Amino acid sequence: MKQRHSTKGRSMSGSGIIVFCLLAFLLSGCDPDKPAPYTPEYSSPHSLGRQAYILGVHPLHNPQRLEEFYGPIVEYMNRHIPEAVFRLEASRSYEEFDRILYGARFHFALPNPCQTINLLRHGYRVFGKMGGDAEFRGIILVRKDGGINEVTDLRGKTVSFPAPTALAATMMPLYHLHTLGPDIAKGFERLFSGSHGSPMMNVSLRKSTASATWPPPWEAFKQRHPKIAAQFTVRWETCSLINNGLVVRGGVPCKVTDRVAEFLFTLHDNPEDRSLLAALPLKRFEPALDKSYSPVTCFTKKDRKVVRE
Repeated sequence: MKQRHSTKGRSMSGSGIIVFCLLAFLLSGCDPDKPAPYTPEYSSPHSLGRQAYILGVHPLHNPQRLEEFYGPIVEYMNRHIPEAVFRLEASRSYEEFDRILYGARFHFALPNPCQTINLLRHGYRVFGKMGGDAEFRGIILVRKDGGINEVTDLRGKTVSFPAPTALAATMMPLYHLHTLGPDIAKGFERLFSGSHGSPMMNVSLRKSTASATWPPPWEAFKQRHPKIAAQFTVRWETCSLINNGLVVRGGVPCKVTDRVAEFLFTLHDNPEDRSLLAALPLKRFEPALDKSYSPVTCFTKKDRKVVRE
């Protein structure tokens, strides 16, 4: 089993080359049709006289899309929690997010459930979670014209996944396929692309036969690429598990954590605030504790025994 991670002329003088390059640079920067590189802008915590706290969200989307979805919530927190100022920090891949996450850079984080239980050994504790546990399940997409009807049809094919540590979109689908046909599940090539959208595009471009994901990225993909999504069908679904956790690093004052919890857990009560959740999409955040994630510990034990051994 292989894995891949997804005319002669007069010469110009030295000064002339410099002038030419400078002009080209300036002109390229003035091109109205060329989008400028994405650079999030944040308020200065020092000018506000408040302690800064970094919020890290696991890479459901690329950094710019993540800023579009979670940026308004962070800005809203900054307006309503005077004790602190919050910064959203996005990662470009699961590998980058894992490195920063386990390096304890984030004060607050929204990791997947598997990362959540791992963080309990890195000085974090759970104080909440995303609601809608029924949505935290894996789905496996195939092309309608791809001829994939049974798990045996995947033998010798390529299946795309976002990252090895993506619980709902990688680990749970792999476990499910092993329960359907252990020998077959070991007979296809795994292609890891590093994001949630890329596996689905791989199927569209016929770089892979199937794509594993979970409902939120699939719904977002259908909205952004309706014609491509119409070519797909959901062939398999996994059971659900507890949704992504909200964790806080040790040392963050309890009063700050309490204010963040109060803010997030009441967003669904106000019709105007619910629009912030709808953009994620999510119906609510809700309280949780470390022990709330014991089912994830049970799953990882079964996963190691069935898939990893």
